[in-house]
Amino acid sequence: MRLIRLLKGELAREAAEWVEEGLVSETQAEGICRRYGADYHAANSRAQGYTVLVGLAYLFLGLALITLLGANWDDIPRWLRMGGLVLLTLGTHGLAVHRYLRSDRSAGIGLMLLGNLFFGASIILIAQIYHLGEHMPDGIFWWALGCLPFALITRNPWLALQANLLALVWFLLEVFTGYLPALFPLFFLVSGYILWRGPQSALLLLVAVGSVGLWLEYALSWLWDDGRGGLLFDMHGENLVVAAGLFLLLFAFSHWLSRRPDSKPRDYAALLSIWSLRFALVLMLVMSFARPWRALLDYEWPHQLGMWLMLIVLGAASLWLARRAQRLPSVALLFATLVIVMLAVIIDGEPRHAVAFQLVANFALLGTGIWLIVRGIGSGISHYFFLGVTAILVTAFLRYIDLIGDYLGGAALFTLFALLLLLAARFWKRVRDPKVEGGA
Repeated sequence: MRLIRLLKGELAREAAEWVEEGLVSETQAEGICRRYGADYHAANSRAQGYTVLVGLAYLFLGLALITLLGANWDDIPRWLRMGGLVLLTLGTHGLAVHRYLRSDRSAGIGLMLLGNLFFGASIILIAQIYHLGEHMPDGIFWWALGCLPFALITRNPWLALQANLLALVWFLLEVFTGYLPALFPLFFLVSGYILWRGPQSALLLLVAVGSVGLWLEYALSWLWDDGRGGLLFDMHGENLVVAAGLFLLLFAFSHWLSRRPDSKPRDYAALLSIWSLRFALVLMLVMSFARPWRALLDYEWPHQLGMWLMLIVLGAASLWLARRAQRLPSVALLFATLVIVMLAVIIDGEPRHAVAFQLVANFALLGTGIWLIVRGIGSGISHYFFLGVTAILVTAFLRYIDLIGDYLGGAALFTLFALLLLLAARFWKRVRDPKVEGGA
């Protein structure tokens, strides 16, 4: 994703040089950049490093003022404290709106971020003045909510990211106190709108997707615990199955996005697909040990109805998206595999069979690594190739540390790994060179 952004910036700079040399007009350069999702004016009006430095300067300026106020807080009269906080917040936001409307958008956005910091500090300090601390997470919620209008009006990813991160802090504080933050979806829905209508932002996309998963998993856990929360919400075996279904939906959604005509959805699709594969490999690495399988086989599965309903809904949505993206066979195979594995675990229920499930997981992990290597070479995508190689090497290393069964079983597994890799290499050689009919 970072490489894609660098290439887009390079395209915008090249387009500017074409305009200077008279090869194309500025309108044509804008159209070329728009075709590939690059911002012609942003890339050529101001260096990205300058924007970052200005943003950091505003951040440290805000921290300096907050520190200065905190150090002398008790020596300032109450009316002056209250009026100063209000004027500081309103003045910063007023200046931000003025600079933004005067077409100095970078400075306007930076001042809005600074004004939001002052707004949060004002909430905390005013609550301290009037002793308004009955439920501490409420202050974080109002802080995050106050950031949303600026993010919506400007459609700026950094303002949306600030609001979403503050909402995540509020979410975690509510979880620690045992409450269900019902308004949390408001923030990631706003982030989704800005991702759709505003500039491209990989970081905001990952934060928004992570927020959706966290809220849904906690809501299910809270429901299954009859509304009883705790310091950390209890993770049930059903939560793991729902998480697998969510990433299957994310994988299908990425393929659906990849068929959109615009470049921004295709970039988002590549990012979501990469992270879905990473999750799948991490999950398979975890399940390559016997202990997780033993825990699942020993689990009583008290919330099967809710789990299967969620899995059916997520599977149906995944299959529908896969059908629209013409990737139905692969997504259907993954969904069927998930359902079959869960049925086998629930029906079996014998912890002593954990090693058998572990062996199957290791072979599946090895096969996935080989498929990624072949896919990477065939499509010319280096990420798939290195991800597959990493999966195989990590699997071999983990099996060396944690031998399955005994030393003889470990040696047999390593030998089988080597044979499968040699067969895959021979198959790949024959595919790449049809003249090869046999040989070593």
